Amino acid sequence: MNTETFQNVTFVEIEPDQAGQRIDNFLKTHLKGVPKSMIYRILRKGEVRVNKKRIKPEYKLQGHDLLRIPPIRVSDSPEPVNVKLDKVAMMQDYILYEDDRVMVINKPSGLAVHGGSGLSFGLIEGLRALRPDAKFLELVHRIDRDTSGILLVAKRRSALRHLHEQLREKKMTKRYHALVWGKWPDNRFKVKAALQKNVLKSGERIVNVSPEGKPSETRYRILEQFSDTTLVEASPITGRTHQIRVHCLHAGFPICGDPKYCDDEGNAQLAQRGLKRLFLHAHSLSFIHPETQEQVTFKAPYDAQLTNIVKRLGQA
Repeated sequence: MNTETFQNVTFVEIEPDQAGQRIDNFLKTHLKGVPKSMIYRILRKGEVRVNKKRIKPEYKLQGHDLLRIPPIRVSDSPEPVNVKLDKVAMMQDYILYEDDRVMVINKPSGLAVHGGSGLSFGLIEGLRALRPDAKFLELVHRIDRDTSGILLVAKRRSALRHLHEQLREKKMTKRYHALVWGKWPDNRFKVKAALQKNVLKSGERIVNVSPEGKPSETRYRILEQFSDTTLVEASPITGRTHQIRVHCLHAGFPICGDPKYCDDEGNAQLAQRGLKRLFLHAHSLSFIHPETQEQVTFKAPYDAQLTNIVKRLGQA
């Protein structure tokens, strides 16, 4: 049996930027390939010490803590990301902006933000493979697999905390573009409807408007009217699963190309015109930069398919 051996006792000093992280979560990242059960076993037995003392799994690390990690022998497991180099290299083309605190991505439709649900490869796994020397890369927020556009990644734990605080305090502004069926009314500026998430036996998530759901609100404005569709800008005030998609449906204007919430006949009509994906695009994102403390805004251009369908609809 092939094995990997962490042969020696190792000592790790926690950098100030890593402070606040639970010891068990730190070890899951630091000891790649080591089963969670083994990590909790060495914590329970006191083999992991912080400043020469035993600690519990929920202990939160402090800057300059000194960790003692014991030798660990584990069986090799398949690499969590098994992808071709060209697939990883493509990730470079998705980066709109990068500095030592954040990375701004223009995610293509069809790419999940992370592996799971039968997927071994997602955007964040690809970025980590692209940047193997990066100590920290974490998603600040998520967008659906079928949705394209702006996604924010933190490159430091302190940046992630700062950006999450902005999300909680609603200081981060996200604007989406959606092509919907029908003529959106000039006087319809928002949709407020509680949303409830349901998980089917297949594992598929479906969201419905329900008085028992969580309060949700989306603001809207018209960008362009076409003969039988409307291009709208949607700004979610809350951040529920499938919020914009279900709010559009609830208003009577389902998003074109939506495989879950739009009928097949409508999707087939636009597929003939060249739209073979959900027309929901995270177009812009505004936030306070965690280092400069200045307000910054980034915009993501449409892919070729969305650009072409808007052009065709405008000429019809």
